[in-house]
Amino acid sequence: MPQGTIKKLIAEKGFGFIAGERGELFFHHSCVEGTSIEALHEGQTVEYTEGRGPKGPRAEHVKLV
Repeated sequence: MPQGTIKKLIAEKGFGFIAGERGELFFHHSCVEGTSIEALHEGQTVEYTEGRGPKGPRAEHVKLV
């Protein structure tokens, strides 16, 4: 699985962005696994899969490393 770092987190709106191996990816709170979006912090390392959302590429199956 690719890994990246949480670049920006807007927990109150339920989304954030990951600086990944192939650029920046959006992620939605519904794609976070094993924890809640409120427990995440900018700078943490995560692993994810790449998928497609309604507005383009996004990270799915986001898990803390």
